[in-house]
Amino acid sequence: MDLISRDPILHVHAELADILQFGATPIGERRVINILGGTVTGKLTGKILPGGADWQFIRADGAAHVEARYTIQSDSGALVLVYSEGIRHGPPDVLARLLTGEAVDPSLYYFRTCMRFETGDKGLDWLNRVITIARGQREKNAVKLDVHEIL
Repeated sequence: MDLISRDPILHVHAELADILQFGATPIGERRVINILGGTVTGKLTGKILPGGADWQFIRADGAAHVEARYTIQSDSGALVLVYSEGIRHGPPDVLARLLTGEAVDPSLYYFRTCMRFETGDKGLDWLNRVITIARGQREKNAVKLDVHEIL
């Protein structure tokens, strides 16, 4: 039984600002990464609007808990809210290389998110009724996500 779509339904390329380090908080090392823009291709095409962010904290085991909210504007002008929550972890040396902005093969670390969407656009209403899983790749000032639908 297939649980997710064989091919990604969306490709997301989000452009990111530098990491804002808040330091140790009661739940972990807190950081925020503002989303500057980007593109979306696939079953939905459009751009990511500036103004979203990824609120992260580093857990005691070294894993990053990621929680992003941002807006996509489709090529037709429709607005889509995105909520993405997941985890990124890997060997400490690989994560340290990512933090410096070095290009790291995404097979060397685990980066997955669960994504939900919300829109009032009738042509994109299908997004309101799907849950997706994304495989991520962190770059110096960007994130790339291949988004698969849970069937």
